Amino acid sequence: MYPQDLQQHHPKLLPKRIILVRHGESEGNLDTSAYATTPDNKIPLTTVGLAQARQAGTHLHSVISGNGSCPNWRIYFYVSPYERTRSTLREIGRAFPRNRVIGVREECRVREQDFGNFQVAERMEVIKENRERFGRFFYRFPEGESAADVFDRVSSFLESLWRDIDLNRLKTDPFQDLNLVIVSHGLATRVFLMKWFKWTVEQFEGLNNLGNCEIRVMQLGQGGEYSLAIHHSEEEMLEWGLSPEMIADQKWRIHANKGDWNDNCPWYFDDFFDCLADSDDYIKNSDDTNDDSLIPCTYTDQ
Repeated sequence: MYPQDLQQHHPKLLPKRIILVRHGESEGNLDTSAYATTPDNKIPLTTVGLAQARQAGTHLHSVISGNGSCPNWRIYFYVSPYERTRSTLREIGRAFPRNRVIGVREECRVREQDFGNFQVAERMEVIKENRERFGRFFYRFPEGESAADVFDRVSSFLESLWRDIDLNRLKTDPFQDLNLVIVSHGLATRVFLMKWFKWTVEQFEGLNNLGNCEIRVMQLGQGGEYSLAIHHSEEEMLEWGLSPEMIADQKWRIHANKGDWNDNCPWYFDDFFDCLADSDDYIKNSDDTNDDSLIPCTYTDQ
């Protein structure tokens, strides 16, 4: 069952917000040589990273509670199994009383991209340079994953997420605002947004990575669509690498009815065709005369 179906059958069970959080600064962020001696999943947070996570918890509490103006809210966490994400969650949790937290689930499908063998630093530098040349989405690290591989498992996670909501496994009270917080990694978060908003590979390639403990708030709009533009400013979204067209789509989602298509989205249609005939008659006339000039091009302003 998809979000539009949930909106029709359980209009009050949809989360008010789905918030994505990248982990705090890790030893690997500070010094990449850490990967030569420590498995990626065991890389810990730095002292700075722990402080960032505590600050993120305070910020999340403020966002979710409306600075104290929204009394009826609850929170549910999903977390990557890596040490740095679990530590980030632990520090975030200090900002929330037990009665506000519905539960937490470790979720392997939102783990970090597998980069393969990190033991030879010089080799990894060459591999990362190749990734930049060949594209970040499809390039697969030797013995590791591509962003496309991460996309597949994040897509599977999204299906499970909607089943949890549909079956009310999160035990949501319809009179409380539900907030889902996913503590993950930079690439997994970008792929999550790509899948959710149906962004293209080209649009993904233009996105910037999140900073440590940076958040992305997807909030439910009036008609049942989620939008980044409710909580975040246009300036923020431009800094993240969203194009003007992508930002316009986010603004449209604030008031859009669930299930509607945004006809002004070029990546839903126009990006895939150079020139389309207005009708079958133009195509027939062109076939008869072999004159391409009889087929007028139809474009949508972008």
